[in-house]
Amino acid sequence: MKNNINIMNKIVCFSFFLLAFVSCKHHENEYHSVTDKIEAESKDYHGTSMSSEAYLSEIKTIEITEGEHTFLIPERKSQIKSYACTECHSKPLAQMKSKDLKKAHWDIKMDHANANTMNCVTCHNPDNMDDLKSLTGHAIDFNTSYNLCNQCHTKQFEDWKGGAHGKRIGGWAPPRASMTCVNCHDPHKPHFESRWPARFNTQKEKERK
Repeated sequence: MKNNINIMNKIVCFSFFLLAFVSCKHHENEYHSVTDKIEAESKDYHGTSMSSEAYLSEIKTIEITEGEHTFLIPERKSQIKSYACTECHSKPLAQMKSKDLKKAHWDIKMDHANANTMNCVTCHNPDNMDDLKSLTGHAIDFNTSYNLCNQCHTKQFEDWKGGAHGKRIGGWAPPRASMTCVNCHDPHKPHFESRWPARFNTQKEKERK
């Protein structure tokens, strides 16, 4: 009985020894973990030589910093057809109402929030139409209109500034350039309508009929 116990103890000890022996690094390019491998094989890595600058040359961009993230976004004001707004908004809104009740922005339909929650001056600054304004009345430049959106859409904003939301411009190589909210969403009607993809299986469509 005593001999059997001694044999079992020797087997257990040998098993632990063998496990430790096998798990240790014995040859070059063998590592304890994936993290060790990444650290060892990237020690001489100094970044990529690839760049997306060639694809950004025709796009007017500005550099912004949000938290720990610095990247490029499209410049906005030069893309707004009727900017600066004060070219027309030269007087207070109350004095600019048309006598025949025609609306200047007749083609804009608000479908963003309930009419009791949002109207034109929720976002546009009636004291200076060349700026937007925050919910607390602070001026927001049209080029950084995402600061208006992030008051309500905080989760999307955090994803966007980190790079997980919003279309990248030029590719994934640095420098990073990303679309802003208004480059993809109409701020007056931000939801996307249902639509067919640009290409779809026409044969399957025929079979469904």
